[in-house]
Amino acid sequence: MSNVLSYLWAFLVGGGLCVIAQILIDRTKLTPARILVVYVVAGVFLGAVGLYEPLVEFAGAGATTPLTGFGYLISKGVKEAVAEKGLIGALTGGLTSAAGGIAAALVFGYLACLFSRGKPKV
Repeated sequence: MSNVLSYLWAFLVGGGLCVIAQILIDRTKLTPARILVVYVVAGVFLGAVGLYEPLVEFAGAGATTPLTGFGYLISKGVKEAVAEKGLIGALTGGLTSAAGGIAAALVFGYLACLFSRGKPKV
């Protein structure tokens, strides 16, 4: 029963973040690209001040999968790298922490490209 409850919370938190983005798209003049940037910056900010970690502990993938989770991952990587390497960690920490996910996205995107045919929009 514990797994079902954790799946439910992950779904509700991740879905809630998506609902907020959809409301911003529908009700404001912000473009989807700007909303994505706002989400990443919000994740960085909330991660930097320590507010996003409890949400990650509570909702798991529901908090780490949306773009706010990407921002949190960057801020967490920078914090760890600065503690380990000093000021140079501020430049390398975000890239190092997100490198695995970015590499996987590129590889799987390339594989999808090889096995599917794009059709031009008319």
